[in-house]
Amino acid sequence: MKIGYALSSEEHAPSELVRCASRAEEVGFDFAMISDHFHPWIDRQGESSFVWSVIGAIAASTERIEVVTGVTCPLIRIHPAIVAQAAATVSDMMPGRFSLGLGTGENLNEHVVGEGWPPAGQRLSMLEEAVAVIRDLFSGENVNHDGPWFAVENAKLYTSPDDPPPILMAAAGQRAAKLAGGAGDGLISTSPQAEIVDAFRAAGGDGKPAYAQVTLCWATSEAEARRTGREVWPNAGLQGELTQELPLPRHFEQAVEPLSEDKVAESVVCGPDPKPVLESIRTYQDAGFDHIYLHQVGPDQDGFFGFFESELMSQLEAHDRARDSPI
Repeated sequence: MKIGYALSSEEHAPSELVRCASRAEEVGFDFAMISDHFHPWIDRQGESSFVWSVIGAIAASTERIEVVTGVTCPLIRIHPAIVAQAAATVSDMMPGRFSLGLGTGENLNEHVVGEGWPPAGQRLSMLEEAVAVIRDLFSGENVNHDGPWFAVENAKLYTSPDDPPPILMAAAGQRAAKLAGGAGDGLISTSPQAEIVDAFRAAGGDGKPAYAQVTLCWATSEAEARRTGREVWPNAGLQGELTQELPLPRHFEQAVEPLSEDKVAESVVCGPDPKPVLESIRTYQDAGFDHIYLHQVGPDQDGFFGFFESELMSQLEAHDRARDSPI
């Protein structure tokens, strides 16, 4: 199992994201997953920088840690040809350390260019075509494409990596998981559903990595962590299609208004005790995920890094040794 750190572009300024990526490398994280948003979920989160600029700075500030976009939507706000160019450039700057995470996105971020918000089935079809376009461009050859959703005319990536970055695909349901298994090089999900991993594996994902996020809030007391979780990341308590369909941060604020600390804490592991974090990680492992990344909610990233380095990492290593030992 590999353990990653979530770079929350919605919560932290660009320079802070770069600093945190360097710190994550120092304390021993294997990879960093960076979100790609135009808007934060709610205004209180307060940030939303352009991910490709930030990744360029991370490439120059780190040496070992792998970086994954979690996730980029190559459908509306950014054409897949431009995503391909951005990903190829980053791969050239940090060879062997970058993976391109793609998904069907959220109305929150994609509506901003005034091209509307397609239904879910169409977005999945668009994603399949976008992945094909990106892979064609990664070849370094001249590409012409005239598909149902995208057109590319005489495009060639002159900065093209010898080894194209892996393409990971996000899935919340079995249809998307099957697409990820067949068209992707890995899976990204946010809930410990074994059926998602099973569908991914059965559709061609056997042997490919499966990534998942554990959202937590470390603090010196559980009460403080619960307050921070409710204040900063109440959107964790939303279920169903709302996260894809609501267009504005104020709509998310209206949707989360009725949610209590207790409700948000059902989705955000809160407090200074490593045991609940380990239990959440084990739940994802048991569902079949092998790359788990930890999203520390709130401003105290340094406190979390200290917790990871002094308590959590050694227990994770012991847990891995126990799982690998023959019975």
